[in-house]
Amino acid sequence: MTKTLKCISPVDGSVYAERPVASLEEAREAVARARAAQEDWAARPLSERVALVRAGVAALGAMGREMVEELAWMMGRPVRYGGEFRGVEERASYMAEIAEAALAPEVIEESEAFHRFIAREPLGVVFVIAPWNYPYLTAINTVAPGLIAGNAVIIKHATQTLLAGERMVRAFTSAGVPADVFQNLFLDHETTEALIAAKSFDFVNFTGSVKGGQAIERAAAGTFTPLGLELGGKDPGYVMEDADLDAAVETLMDGAMFNSGQCCCGIERIYVARPLFDAFVEKSVELVRGMRLGNPLDPETTIGPMANIRFARLVREQINEAIAAGARAHLEPFEGDDGGCYLSPQILTNVDHSMRVMREESFGPVVGIMAVDDDEEAIGLMNDSDYGLTASLWTADPERARAIGARIETGTVFMNRCDYLDPALCWTGCKNTGRGAALSRLGYLSLTRPRSYHLRKRLA
Repeated sequence: MTKTLKCISPVDGSVYAERPVASLEEAREAVARARAAQEDWAARPLSERVALVRAGVAALGAMGREMVEELAWMMGRPVRYGGEFRGVEERASYMAEIAEAALAPEVIEESEAFHRFIAREPLGVVFVIAPWNYPYLTAINTVAPGLIAGNAVIIKHATQTLLAGERMVRAFTSAGVPADVFQNLFLDHETTEALIAAKSFDFVNFTGSVKGGQAIERAAAGTFTPLGLELGGKDPGYVMEDADLDAAVETLMDGAMFNSGQCCCGIERIYVARPLFDAFVEKSVELVRGMRLGNPLDPETTIGPMANIRFARLVREQINEAIAAGARAHLEPFEGDDGGCYLSPQILTNVDHSMRVMREESFGPVVGIMAVDDDEEAIGLMNDSDYGLTASLWTADPERARAIGARIETGTVFMNRCDYLDPALCWTGCKNTGRGAALSRLGYLSLTRPRSYHLRKRLA
């Protein structure tokens, strides 16, 4: 019997999509086709690869309406937010714009006697294991520069967004990217790990849980396959006494609650200067209380269901444990909270770092808020985490933000904003959040290897 993958919709618990799993032999054949096609793809002019990737992105954008509704059914994001195409286009366009400069040879010497330079060569076959929370945005970070750099790309999406990779490949191949150069595979964990262990790929990019990242590392052990890993997060916000209070409330609550809190760089804990604490909490509660929990296909819904009931169960457990330990919950259950995937947002105070909700990844619509007396206390609390993806600092003083940011164990420091990925800046993390560099010029360095040329023109 053929094994299948099933996407269970959080909207109503139905099976929304089902696809057969590729066997190990079928997957190996797909990798072989990719490897055979990659050399010709890399030999094409860079301008041609860039144009085809741009055309693929445009073709994906043309699928906008059906893509938005499909995402609502698969993972619960409300249709009112319009999907992910704006971010996909922004990131892919930026990587296309910088490609020529980023991939250009670094000339050390060009003289009558010598030509010495360092070239950037494609790695070969790149494997992208994409997550469900932003299935197109996260994938494009590697797919676009990977293809532009001359690699073949194979993509495997999470079961919760089973159709995203299939749709993405259909768009790009319809625009002219060769079918064997960009492929989608439906794989189970065992086949995925077997392929990695067999050194099938020249680079593996994984976005997901720490546990998943550890499994990828174990599978790759001894193969010397380079890995890019974006794993868990517990991103903090720090509101200083000179912050614009209303802006901080609006932005940080959006960062905590958007996508039902299921954002890689969402805000999961907030530290507020004591003079602003009461007002910050009051305004935050008022704002979140006005949100609407419901069916994501309803344009009035602002918070949809969590993607899977087990994710909602974890968040409820963290909230209940914190309340039992003395935390104060500021929001009553919303109409529409069904005890399953539909989960009410929550703001907690009287929290501390002995509670899981302040230390472990929640990945849901809950945020704990603590008062702090000074920068030193805030820095200590922000660094008291196993994770380090982003930190959001709220102040009118850029120098103060820069000085504090230099002391935070994180990949990106924001001032007066949060939950945003700037394609011109390196997307990276530290500690258990993972390793590697995506986007920016450094993203191309991850997807290519250097080749040095020392050409002696004259022997005398």
